[in-house]
Amino acid sequence: MSPESQVSNPESPTVAFIGGGNMARSLIGGMVARGAAPASIRVAEPVDALRQSLRSEFGVTTFTTAAEAAEGASVWLFAVKPQVMRSVCNAMTEQAQAHPPLAISVAAGITSGQLSHWLGGGMAVVRAMPNTPALLGAGITGLFANQPTTSTQREQAATLLGAVGPTVWVEDEAQMDAVTAVSGSGPAYVFLLAEAMQAAGVAQGLPEQTARALATQTLLGASRMLAESEQPAAELRRQVTSPNGTTHAAIETFQAGGFEALVAKAVAAAAVRGRELSAAHD
Repeated sequence: MSPESQVSNPESPTVAFIGGGNMARSLIGGMVARGAAPASIRVAEPVDALRQSLRSEFGVTTFTTAAEAAEGASVWLFAVKPQVMRSVCNAMTEQAQAHPPLAISVAAGITSGQLSHWLGGGMAVVRAMPNTPALLGAGITGLFANQPTTSTQREQAATLLGAVGPTVWVEDEAQMDAVTAVSGSGPAYVFLLAEAMQAAGVAQGLPEQTARALATQTLLGASRMLAESEQPAAELRRQVTSPNGTTHAAIETFQAGGFEALVAKAVAAAAVRGRELSAAHD
């Protein structure tokens, strides 16, 4: 089936990736693993080595320019850095107005209004905030669709981003900053906790590799319990915290140090920074 004929099928749109870096690679890999035809995936990537790697690994068609990749595609997924998004979109305005696509952006801090305006206005836009575990097919993506986006286009976006993990929709675009603060930036919070646990284990006399193995598997196992249990985090915590036991002593120390308040302050700071980045692109 040619790319042109696939455009007319809402269940199997031709997708143009504008940018072929890590996040695009993870999405492409997820799509292909779920049965998407490589012929329906087009990628614009200026770096020769990345283009060759994508072609050889996934069998997709690659191009050096965004305009070439977007030809005949009904979905454009922008996976470029926020600071170059305006210039990339401005170069595609005429093309977007001639054949309006569904524009999906995974760039932090770029609003749907900005993206639509840079493409000439009136665009269907879905903002997506995946996180780095998407590289392992274990991510989660927050999604927001603007008013021109149809229900079919929403389904297309959810299916595309669902290739690397679950998706959740927010109906107020302002909440995307909170999505970014909780899940987009969230893996770094876990890595920081892992660092601290490992260092504390070493300080207590454990060999470094032993401390790493214990911290890593503990975080993995606890995350699986959160994901697979119907009980809330607070109840799972209570179940492992025996009165006056070792866990109780540790939890009391965390809380005495203002752990919950510090997490809330950190997430709020990330959300504020997201709003500042958005304003910087106006």
